[in-house]
Amino acid sequence: MPRKLSLEKITKEIEELTPQEQLKLVESLIHRLRRTGVAEEKSLDWNQLYGLGKGLWEGEDAQEYVNRLREERV
Repeated sequence: MPRKLSLEKITKEIEELTPQEQLKLVESLIHRLRRTGVAEEKSLDWNQLYGLGKGLWEGEDAQEYVNRLREERV
Protein backbone atom coordinates (compact mmCIF):
# COMPACT_ATOMS: atom_id res chain seq x y z
CA MET A 1 0.00 0.00 0.00
CA PRO A 2 2.73 2.56 0.79
CA ARG A 3 4.17 2.01 -2.68
CA LYS A 4 0.91 3.12 -4.30
CA LEU A 5 0.80 6.24 -2.16
CA SER A 6 4.35 7.13 -3.12
CA LEU A 7 3.57 6.56 -6.80
CA GLU A 8 0.56 8.85 -6.54
CA LYS A 9 2.71 11.48 -4.84
CA ILE A 10 5.35 11.20 -7.56
CA THR A 11 2.69 11.53 -10.26
CA LYS A 12 1.37 14.72 -8.68
CA GLU A 13 4.90 16.12 -8.46
CA ILE A 14 5.50 15.30 -12.14
CA GLU A 15 2.34 17.15 -13.13
CA GLU A 16 3.85 20.30 -11.63
CA LEU A 17 6.92 20.09 -13.87
CA THR A 18 7.17 22.00 -17.13
CA PRO A 19 6.83 19.97 -20.34
CA GLN A 20 10.58 20.32 -20.89
CA GLU A 21 11.30 19.01 -17.40
CA GLN A 22 8.89 16.12 -17.91
CA LEU A 23 10.62 15.21 -21.15
CA LYS A 24 14.01 15.29 -19.45
CA LEU A 25 12.63 13.02 -16.72
CA VAL A 26 11.25 10.55 -19.26
CA GLU A 27 14.57 10.46 -21.11
CA SER A 28 16.37 9.81 -17.84
CA LEU A 29 13.98 7.00 -16.93
CA ILE A 30 14.33 5.38 -20.35
CA HIS A 31 18.12 5.55 -20.10
CA ARG A 32 17.98 3.94 -16.65
CA LEU A 33 15.62 1.19 -17.84
CA ARG A 34 17.80 0.40 -20.84
CA ARG A 35 20.78 -0.09 -18.53
CA THR A 36 18.79 -2.61 -16.49
CA GLY A 37 17.63 -4.40 -19.63
CA VAL A 38 13.93 -3.77 -18.97
CA ALA A 39 13.56 -1.46 -21.97
CA GLU A 40 15.61 -2.56 -24.93
CA GLU A 41 16.26 -0.30 -27.87
CA LYS A 42 14.77 -1.91 -30.94
CA SER A 43 16.15 -1.29 -34.36
CA LEU A 44 13.91 -1.31 -37.39
CA ASP A 45 14.57 -3.56 -40.34
CA TRP A 46 13.74 -1.24 -43.23
CA ASN A 47 14.13 -4.12 -45.68
CA GLN A 48 10.84 -5.55 -44.39
CA LEU A 49 9.06 -2.50 -45.82
CA TYR A 50 10.39 -3.04 -49.34
CA GLY A 51 7.53 -3.44 -51.81
CA LEU A 52 4.86 -2.90 -49.17
CA GLY A 53 2.97 -0.29 -51.20
CA LYS A 54 3.63 -1.83 -54.59
CA GLY A 55 0.79 -1.01 -56.95
CA LEU A 56 -0.88 1.31 -54.47
CA TRP A 57 -0.60 4.33 -56.76
CA GLU A 58 -0.48 2.48 -60.05
CA GLY A 59 -1.87 4.58 -62.88
CA GLU A 60 -2.33 7.65 -60.69
CA ASP A 61 -0.45 10.92 -61.05
CA ALA A 62 1.47 11.76 -57.86
CA GLN A 63 0.31 15.39 -57.78
CA GLU A 64 -3.33 14.41 -58.33
CA TYR A 65 -3.01 11.91 -55.47
CA VAL A 66 -1.63 14.58 -53.11
CA ASN A 67 -4.32 17.08 -54.16
CA ARG A 68 -7.05 14.51 -53.51
CA LEU A 69 -5.67 13.72 -50.04
CA ARG A 70 -5.58 17.42 -49.16
CA GLU A 71 -9.17 17.88 -50.29
CA GLU A 72 -10.33 14.93 -48.20
CA ARG A 73 -8.82 16.42 -45.04
CA VAL A 74 -10.75 19.66 -45.33
